[in-house]
Amino acid sequence: QVQLVESGGGLVQAGGSLRLSCAASKISFRINRMDWYRQAPGKQRELVALISSGDSTVYADSVKGRFTISRDSAKNTVYLQMNSLKPEDTAVYYCRVITNIRDYWGQGTQVSVSS
Repeated sequence: QVQLVESGGGLVQAGGSLRLSCAASKISFRINRMDWYRQAPGKQRELVALISSGDSTVYADSVKGRFTISRDSAKNTVYLQMNSLKPEDTAVYYCRVITNIRDYWGQGTQVSVSS
């Protein structure tokens, strides 16, 4: 059974950094893309960043220049380096893995940024 295990969330002061990881196990299909989403209380889930199998990246305007998405294909792991964090970055962060058959979601990890 496919599992996405996220880690790295926590509480940090504004201006601080966190690095999220999402490790996908038991995926036998080809991974086409790996994404990070977030959902703040009372808001819709939004795409934060994505990285394609060719290492092309896309970022939400709100995180450009502060967040960096990367991946380790050998480990089926995607990372999100978050710098210069702001209180408005507070949310539950989810990873999503898109294969040639279907997509998978992680369970979410809480990121809280205090002012």
